[in-house]
Amino acid sequence: MTASGCVVVHGEREVVPTATRPEAARALKDFLAAYNKADKTYDRAQDADRVTGALADIDAGKLEAGHRTNPDGNPGHVPLKLTDATFTIPKKAGWPRWFVADAHANKGSADAHWLLVFTRTDPDKVWAVSYLTILAPGDVPTFEKDKDGWAKPVTADDAALAVRPRGLAAAYASYLRSGGNTFAPGPHTSQFRAGRLASAKRPGLARQYLDQPLTGGAYAPLGLRTTDGGALVFFATRRYEKQTAAAGVNITIGDPSVKALLTGEVKQSLTLEFVSNQAVLDPTRGQVKFLSRVEGLTGAKGE
Repeated sequence: MTASGCVVVHGEREVVPTATRPEAARALKDFLAAYNKADKTYDRAQDADRVTGALADIDAGKLEAGHRTNPDGNPGHVPLKLTDATFTIPKKAGWPRWFVADAHANKGSADAHWLLVFTRTDPDKVWAVSYLTILAPGDVPTFEKDKDGWAKPVTADDAALAVRPRGLAAAYASYLRSGGNTFAPGPHTSQFRAGRLASAKRPGLARQYLDQPLTGGAYAPLGLRTTDGGALVFFATRRYEKQTAAAGVNITIGDPSVKALLTGEVKQSLTLEFVSNQAVLDPTRGQVKFLSRVEGLTGAKGE
């Protein structure tokens, strides 16, 4: 019973740490075991319950393409190892619950930080990773914590931030379409948009782009308060790229993943579908700064 007389079951109303540190370490270990098994066999069933949201889409696209290209498994499999893991665990009431693991990997840059956001929707579910992003050294912010070391989450509608977390995905989709000053210049904003504009119309081949926010359920944005009053926020988007060839021009497909996921016949156009997860610094005022964007091909359709 709380002081108000309300019954608290599983901490749904009480503000508590979302996980214990041993529980978080076990969740990371279980994820790695499942993820590596799936990567080795190209079998989506092996890690289906350990990934969710944007990462599940990205992972599914990679595994499906790999399976169609190499049905006997991944000939280049190298187990992913995550070491020196630290856990940032917020205190909050209710479900879903989540926390962030920060580790170094045996792939890519040795000093890069791999951030994995683990989520759990109710007591009967296992921990699953909804966001996986890679940050450069020095880009991991300092999180606000209480005297016991627990972090402070931000709500989806936090009005103290430059952009409310719930609106970041829509704001990014709008920025890629029309530009603006919401996001600071960089490779995932001004440079990405400029590249798309440059390739939109080339002789014999036109490209059209459509960006969509992903915000519901497992795609919900999640954020942690930083010591400067802002927040590190994770959010997801989907984008389509349609290539349309002029009469007499052929669309050449060189990417084996596109060939593997392709449905339909490429006569005049090819539409590619991607899902990405982003990590940004959302300040109390000013422009939102991108730290990372991880994207995966999830579909291809010929017409």
